[in-house]
Amino acid sequence: MIEKFSSLDTKLFLYLNGKHKAFFDPIMYWASDKLFWVPFYIAIAALLIWHYKKWSIPIFISIGILITLADQIASHLIKHMVKRLRPSHNPALEGLIHLSKAGPGGQYGFVSSHAANAFALASFLFFILPKKFNWLKWILGFWALLVSYSRIYNGVHYPGDVIVAALLGIGLGYSISKLYFFYIKKTAKQPFNV
Repeated sequence: MIEKFSSLDTKLFLYLNGKHKAFFDPIMYWASDKLFWVPFYIAIAALLIWHYKKWSIPIFISIGILITLADQIASHLIKHMVKRLRPSHNPALEGLIHLSKAGPGGQYGFVSSHAANAFALASFLFFILPKKFNWLKWILGFWALLVSYSRIYNGVHYPGDVIVAALLGIGLGYSISKLYFFYIKKTAKQPFNV
């Protein structure tokens, strides 16, 4: 079963990674760069502060806990337990992979910490933000998909690495959102009808 999954995952990876175009190469390179998104994060933080005022503090604490959990579980727990080589480190795929200028990445790739972190943040905000921010939820969903797909495009993750990481991120985002709402309901005043 695992071998069949691995074979299908490799075939899908080679298909998707093989669809690269010169136009998209720099876009996908920057989509995978964590520092590139700092202005995006600042804009989201400013929006949360503007809307929630002092009640943005528990949101930022929740996000800090969330990203720490997602990153540590993906990068340190699962990767070191599973020890699945990235496609960029798989000798059987040498010469078949399109790599970005960012290089091959670390040795192990299951699961993608980029995808886990992106989907964790996007899903947490999806669950806590009111309907007036549905436009932002669409942007966050697109952003998480773009970051995740860029990992396959850049040759450093199999689709399975990204899909499982996305599920992990969504699960963590949902769980932390529940804890956030539990905290809000236990406080003297609720900031908004959310």
